[in-house]
Amino acid sequence: MKFLIITGNPKHDGLCHDVTEAIRRGVVDGGADVDILTVEKLDRCCVCGDGWGTCLEQNRCAFGGDGFDAAQEKVKDADAFCLITPVYWGEIAEGMKCFFDRLRRCEFGQNGALSGKQILLVASPGGSGNGLLTCLEQMDRFCRHTGAVIFDYIGINRWNNDYKKVAAYEAAKAMASGRKNGETV
Repeated sequence: MKFLIITGNPKHDGLCHDVTEAIRRGVVDGGADVDILTVEKLDRCCVCGDGWGTCLEQNRCAFGGDGFDAAQEKVKDADAFCLITPVYWGEIAEGMKCFFDRLRRCEFGQNGALSGKQILLVASPGGSGNGLLTCLEQMDRFCRHTGAVIFDYIGINRWNNDYKKVAAYEAAKAMASGRKNGETV
């Protein structure tokens, strides 16, 4: 199994980084291959043509030269995913939003690269810890638009990271071991 962790974290330390590492370890311990895709530097969607340009017609972005094409290929090749982001203003990180907007247009619906594949959603609010639910809802909408199957939702902050980091590790390990959403343990 190929497991792809997609992160919108612009930092190389801190809680979101630590949770990403715990998830990576869980995937490895579950027996899958893992890759981490950091998307904070990708450009935003240009909404070319009549709003659907090549993304609808050819399932590719007309402006993919910024690394989006390579990122989209990694998504197509993966069997399972974790989407992890810090929470800014109650939403996913800006780089992740840019990636979601472009990928959603190219991989929309039941025939896209994410359709039927399992995804673990992880949001990490800092500061007040607020915005967790609205961020997870935004990630949930992305999954519904692309046909992805949500394995679990994990909200982690500085008050609960001692046990939520363990939960993130265990969820990733379970997915990498082949557990499917809805299977009773």
